[in-house]
Amino acid sequence: MTAARGTMGSKEARDDCWLQLPPAPVDLDDPVVAAFDRRKSTRETSCQPVSIRDLSDLLWSAYGVNRPVGPFGAPGRTAASASNSQEIDLYVALPDGTHLYDGVSHRLARITQTDVRAKALTPGQPDVTVAPVVLIYVADIRRLTHSAGFDEPGLHDPEVQKSYYFVDTGLIAGNVYLFAAARGLAAWFHNCDRSGLTEELGLHPQQRVLFAQSVGYLPT
Repeated sequence: MTAARGTMGSKEARDDCWLQLPPAPVDLDDPVVAAFDRRKSTRETSCQPVSIRDLSDLLWSAYGVNRPVGPFGAPGRTAASASNSQEIDLYVALPDGTHLYDGVSHRLARITQTDVRAKALTPGQPDVTVAPVVLIYVADIRRLTHSAGFDEPGLHDPEVQKSYYFVDTGLIAGNVYLFAAARGLAAWFHNCDRSGLTEELGLHPQQRVLFAQSVGYLPT
C-alpha cells in the first residue's frame, strides 16, 4: 500500500485514509453554484461608472443589514464579526470623492471630495486600470474593546484583535467577490497605501486601514 501525496495533519495520508466525496456541484442553474463557478480576481475593469443600482446592491451584499436584530441585540449584517462588534468600516472611493457606507440606514456619507482611488491601489503595482469603485476596509479597534457582545479577553488583546479584524474583512471581501461573480462584475482584493489613506480620510489613531477591493464592469 503506497502513501498518498496529500497529508492529514503532520502524518502522511495513506490510500486507505481517504474518503471519496460525491462530485462537486455542477448545476449552473443554481445561482449559488453559478456564482462560485465564476468567482475569480479580475484586475482590469471598464472605465464605465457603476450604476447607482449596482452600487447599492453591491454594498448591501458586502456589509448590509439582513435582519433587524442579530447577536447581542445589534442589527445583523450580511458578514459576521467578532461578538457582532461590526468593527469594520467600509469606505467607498468614487471619482467624485470618498464616502462612508452606513449599512444600518443603507446610505453613503461623503467624507472627502478628493479622488483617492489611486492611493487605494497596491503601492508599486504595475499599471492597472483604476476601477470606478474602490472599497477601502478600515478597522475601528474601539468597537472591539467596547463590543456590546460577550466581552472575551481576546477583544482587548492587540494580537487577537488583529486576527479578528483580518478575518472579518475577509468575510466582507468574500461577499463582494460572490456578488461580482453573480452580476458579471470584475473584483480584485489588494493592498493599498495605508498611510496615505489614513491621512486622506482623517482617521482616528484607533482606526486602521487594512486593504482595498476594486470593483467595476468587465472590460469589453
